[in-house]
Amino acid sequence: MVIGIVCEFDPLHRGHARLLSHARALGADTVVCAMSGSFTQRGSFAALSKTARAEMAVRCGADLVLELPTPWAMSPAETFARGGVRLLALAGADTLLFGSECGDLPALRCLADCLDSPTFADHLTAAPESGLTFAARRQAAAASLLDNATAALLQSPNNTLAVEYLRALRHTRSTMTPCTLRREGAGHDGAPEGDTASASFLRELLRQGRGEACAYMPTPAADVLRRELAAGRIADGALCERAILVRFRAMTEADWRPYDPGNEGLYHRLYQASRDACTVAEMLSAAKTKRYPLARLRRMVLSAYLQLPPAPEHVPYLRVLAATAAGRAHLRCLRDAGAPVLTKPADVPALGPAAEELFTLESRCTDLYVLARPDLTQAAPGQDYRTTPVIV
Repeated sequence: MVIGIVCEFDPLHRGHARLLSHARALGADTVVCAMSGSFTQRGSFAALSKTARAEMAVRCGADLVLELPTPWAMSPAETFARGGVRLLALAGADTLLFGSECGDLPALRCLADCLDSPTFADHLTAAPESGLTFAARRQAAAASLLDNATAALLQSPNNTLAVEYLRALRHTRSTMTPCTLRREGAGHDGAPEGDTASASFLRELLRQGRGEACAYMPTPAADVLRRELAAGRIADGALCERAILVRFRAMTEADWRPYDPGNEGLYHRLYQASRDACTVAEMLSAAKTKRYPLARLRRMVLSAYLQLPPAPEHVPYLRVLAATAAGRAHLRCLRDAGAPVLTKPADVPALGPAAEELFTLESRCTDLYVLARPDLTQAAPGQDYRTTPVIV
C-alpha cells in the first residue's frame, strides 16, 4: 500500500508525526508526501526551507517527499487540494490520508457531495451577503441543503481542506481511497496542550528567536530545527518588507488585476492600499473587509510580489526533496509515471519547455525566499540549482 499525504510541515510537530505513524498503522509500505515549497497556502514565507522540512519528514516516518510547486501551494484550498492530489496520483499513491477536526469521513463526504451538487450554486447565490465572507455564505448554503450541524464542520480549517481533498479526488477522477484521522491536542491558534502545539504557535516562537519550539516536536525534527536555528536559516518574511513594498509601489492598478482570482474587484482595494500604506500590515488592514478573509489577501499580496502565474492544469515533473531507501525503491517503480521524476536540476532542460518554465519560477521564488533569513550569508541565489535530495 502506498499512502499519500499533502502537507506543509512548517514545522513538523507531534500531530504531524501522529499522522505519519497512522499511515504505518493502516499498513503503508511506502508513505509519500506532497509538500509545499518555500511559500505556504496561508500566504506567507515558510519558517524553514523546503529541504529542512523534507528532511524532518523522512526522519519522522515518510519515505518520499515531493515538492508541491508554488503555484499550487500558494492557491486557495480548492486548487491547493487538486494540485496535491494530482501530484500524489502521479507518484503512485493508492490511499490519500488527511487530518480533520471531526474525523468523520461520511460527514465530510456528505459535504463534498453537497458542494458539488447541481443545486448548490443556486443556494449559494441565494445566501444573503450582508458583508459575509465567502466561507460563511458557503456554510449557510450547505446548511440550507443539509443541516446546521453538518454544515458547521466547514468552520474548521482541516475539515474544510478535507472536503476539498474529497472533491479533488472526484474532479481528477482519482482512484485513491480517502482516509481521515481526527486531529487531537492543541488548536490552530491556541496555547499548547501538554507536549503538543500547533504549527502556528511554533512559528511564533521561532519569530521571537525562541528555541522552545523544539520541546513540542519529535526528536528527529527538533534536531533538524536546532541545526537550522544555529545556521541562521529560519526565515522571517518581515525582513523582506521593504523589498515587497518596492515591488508594490512600482505596480500599476492593471498590474494587480492578474492576482485577483475571484475577479471581484479586490485588486482595486489592494492597489489603493499600496498607494497609502507604509507597511504590508497597513495594506492588508486597509484592504480587508468582512467579505474578504485575511488569508486571501495575504495570498494575493505575496503572489503579486513573487509575480506568480495561475496554477497550470498538469504537473510537468515530480521533484524529489527527500527519500529513504524505501522511497528510492518506490521511485524506481515510477519510470512510467505520467510525469518524469526530477532529482538533478541539471536534467530540467531535457524535460521540455513546461518543466523548464516551472523550475525557473521555483528557483526565482527560492531566491526571494532566502532573503528572509537573518543571516545574508545564507541567502545566496541559485540554491535550487545546487540542491539535491536529502537521502537518509
